[in-house]
Amino acid sequence: MMCKVSIISGAYNVEKTLEKSINSILDQSYKNWEFIICDDGSNDKTLEILNTYKKKYPDKFLILKNERNLGLNKSLNKCLNYVTGTYIARHDLDDYSKSDRLEKQVNYLEMNPEISLVGTNMEYMDEEGVWGRSQVVMSPTKKNFIKGTPFCHATIMLRNTVFEKVNGYSEKAYALRVEDYELWFRVYSKGFRGINLEEVLYTMYDNREAFNRRKFKYRLNESIVKYKGFRLLEISPIYYIQILRPLLIGALPYFIYKILRRKKLKVENA
Repeated sequence: MMCKVSIISGAYNVEKTLEKSINSILDQSYKNWEFIICDDGSNDKTLEILNTYKKKYPDKFLILKNERNLGLNKSLNKCLNYVTGTYIARHDLDDYSKSDRLEKQVNYLEMNPEISLVGTNMEYMDEEGVWGRSQVVMSPTKKNFIKGTPFCHATIMLRNTVFEKVNGYSEKAYALRVEDYELWFRVYSKGFRGINLEEVLYTMYDNREAFNRRKFKYRLNESIVKYKGFRLLEISPIYYIQILRPLLIGALPYFIYKILRRKKLKVENA
């Protein structure tokens, strides 16, 4: 029987969060899923832990391996070669999905055939607990791409046919770390549309270490993706000044970035 949902993840040195993250998938109210994970050259116990899940749940987990670290885009494309589901969901292995996340996304796609992808709002946490939440646009249009990505990548569920139409994630060097933003530009250029559920159905781990992964060169990548994406969606040149936005943010000291980010995302009782 074909799985309804294929969940895909890249894994790199996530031994500390891996079990809790995977358990959040095992605890899903929606049970018709498969989990395809590509270890991206980890040098800790990540692969060892992954293999214990494969051994315990052989019909649920497929574990792939890169001999060296290749990046998330290539790891996810490797996973896509093995999916069997009608829908494809993302999940990062240092984060957690709420127990009804898959069920609510599947139900939405089943009831709304004109929608090709569905994301959700998410909350942010660090070592001290939850400190804020995203504020995604419910029905993103092309104009919502101007400031940045209108979808939280790890919360997304797409129809398998969408990935087939756009040939998966770009493996070009400039798409690294912004592979999702680049993908959404191409998805929307093909006439597909997505929505975001207002409900918070995902918890993202976001701390100093996560900030450090957003190196300046990846901010440069985002600017390149913006430029190419704006042209692809025929966004007016009057908005091209926004192409510089990632570079300006990337130049900020961490403590200033942290203050501005938390001011923007912090919500009551988060």
